Amino acid sequence: MKSLIKEWAFKKWYWYVSNIDRNNEILFMNYGFSSPSQQLILDEKDEINRYSIQLYHQIINHVEVSGKDLVEIGCGRGGGLSFVHRYFKPASSIGIDLNERAMQFANRFYQLKGLQFKQGDAHQISLADQSCDVVLNVESSHRYQNPAKFLSEVQRILRPKGYFVMTDFRFTNDYPAFVNLVENSDFMVIKHQLITPEVVKALQLDDPRRRILVDKLVPKMIAKVGLNFAGAVDSPTYNRFANEEYKYFNFILQKK
Repeated sequence: MKSLIKEWAFKKWYWYVSNIDRNNEILFMNYGFSSPSQQLILDEKDEINRYSIQLYHQIINHVEVSGKDLVEIGCGRGGGLSFVHRYFKPASSIGIDLNERAMQFANRFYQLKGLQFKQGDAHQISLADQSCDVVLNVESSHRYQNPAKFLSEVQRILRPKGYFVMTDFRFTNDYPAFVNLVENSDFMVIKHQLITPEVVKALQLDDPRRRILVDKLVPKMIAKVGLNFAGAVDSPTYNRFANEEYKYFNFILQKK
């Protein structure tokens, strides 16, 4: 029941963001990443979203993407996939998300050759068998009702020796079961890493920008809700990361 309530709340928040963001200021909805070892040079227009972009960079940088066919499942409003497409030069990039309005926005906003967005379900991906080389999943899988079904769908659409790169979080108590699910899947684990401290650092550094956006776009009566969704410092979401009630992870997997 709790997971259904959370999913309902997320969908409502997504709908709300789609309605209030008339100046296209919310292109990313992840919590970000920051590490001294990550020296990332960005175009000026991307600098404002540096920490969210760095979350994408630190996971996709582990696999060869140039000239490949790439799919992002749970692509949100498309900011991350646009970054990957522009900086890593895949032959094609397809973004899939359950939220139809987000896909309509992304197709209007991003006009790049080889980049497209489709409405779809992570449990039943509307792509042909063995149709892509890399599947990307960023801060989305924690909302899926059936993660085993999702993993099998990723297996189905990947070509032999294709890569599945995933970064997301789980409650600490639930994390061992999720790791067990992944390790006992048909994927070979290339890399498994916890990055919770780097996510907390990004939230701290990005906190002023996130608070300005919430103050600008969200009515005061629900400002606390907005700050929590944004992971603002001292919000319940931020505290769960800071206290390691949540674990944030990377997985680099390869189809056997």
